[in-house]
Amino acid sequence: MPSPLLPQLQHPLHGEAQRPQSQAVFEAAQALFPGGVNSPVRAFRSVGGGTPVVVRSAQGAFLQDVDGHRYVDYVLSWGPAILGHAYPAVVQAVQQAATQGLSFGCPSPYENELALLVKTLMPSMEMMRFVSSGTEAVMSALRLARAFTGRQKLLKFEGCYHGHTDALLVKAGSGVASLGLPDSAGVAPSTVANTLTLPFNDLAAAEALFAQEGEQLAAVLIEPVAGNMGCVPPAAGYLQGLRRLCTQYGALLVFDEVMTGFRVHAGGAQALYGITPDITTLGKILGGGLPVGAYGGRADVMQMVAPLGPMYQAGTLSGNPLGMAAGLATLQALQAPTTYETLTANTQRLTQGLAALCATHGVPHTLTQVGGMFSLFFGEGPITNFAQVAATDKAFFNRYFWAMLQRGVYLAPSAFEACFTSLCHTAEVVDYTLEAAEASLKTALEAA
Repeated sequence: MPSPLLPQLQHPLHGEAQRPQSQAVFEAAQALFPGGVNSPVRAFRSVGGGTPVVVRSAQGAFLQDVDGHRYVDYVLSWGPAILGHAYPAVVQAVQQAATQGLSFGCPSPYENELALLVKTLMPSMEMMRFVSSGTEAVMSALRLARAFTGRQKLLKFEGCYHGHTDALLVKAGSGVASLGLPDSAGVAPSTVANTLTLPFNDLAAAEALFAQEGEQLAAVLIEPVAGNMGCVPPAAGYLQGLRRLCTQYGALLVFDEVMTGFRVHAGGAQALYGITPDITTLGKILGGGLPVGAYGGRADVMQMVAPLGPMYQAGTLSGNPLGMAAGLATLQALQAPTTYETLTANTQRLTQGLAALCATHGVPHTLTQVGGMFSLFFGEGPITNFAQVAATDKAFFNRYFWAMLQRGVYLAPSAFEACFTSLCHTAEVVDYTLEAAEASLKTALEAA
């Protein structure tokens, strides 16, 4: 018997006609914000347009929209709600911190406490600097890499998105891919002249590029598990090969763990795959849902950062006490025994169930999953790089997305985004999702 917390399949479908309040809010928003949103993918244009879900509240594994409909949430604020929305210990920590002040612009003990825990979980981060977003963390890390090496060129990978820094909006994934933009207007050609790109998971291409450009590369920047072209794991030996090349040629290996940090493993992807990067960037879970990021790594590299060194970076809200308190409470809660085993097991229950349903209904598909991240691609595998992701059936994904939304399951509104699970996505929630998925696959097939 399904839990009363779950939206029931026999309830009326949550179609646009049943969401008048969402429509009204979204229509008003279009006069206030470009496209009616404050981040492009939220506008649902990448799934064919329509009225986005306008959220009133969130609890555990669920969202509730302004029309009173409930949805099982597989976006989870793009990853940070790993404990579930409004986790009591995190809410209590933020409330307690707020009674002491919202922002100091001065050092506080919260910064030390969170940094010590991060360093324990990720020993590669010998020193770090807190910032306010993943974009800011990556931007600062690359400036640092250039300052430390005295070199200018950067290497990134097709389909990997690292925030909206000008120099990195080249063959980016995420919303840029969803909107069909190869880069961004307003980015000067000179800004990206030193940004080199390669296909993800192609070690031979990396070896060839290093042979030609290795002495000029300041950094190799990579999502160790790609999450912004969907969830695409690294091939066996790929990250190890990049580590070897960086060491050989004196470039810094920068892991963008904004998405993977503390989600795929207690020590991030670097612990899962046994790689020690020179610099790591963090975000998402680090703030427990509040806007926090960090960059850190080898002490000799980090000592280049002002006030110790000449690489300048600053921020009034860096180390904000509310974000520090939320992040500390989140990471402490994740230390409970079997946390990641439970998260992975429930995610695998979902992905294995989805694979079985697709096979039963003759739907070409590829399922990828690492820890609490996963993607369902509608196309035969393997899926190892952005070109293969781009060749999947996005029209079928769009039909499936809307069918799932109508049945109370909220997926990432783009074929180029990963989905996430939380500790609140229990076997019962997963089984409900699989019921909705079977009906949605049939709907998508009938509409083809």
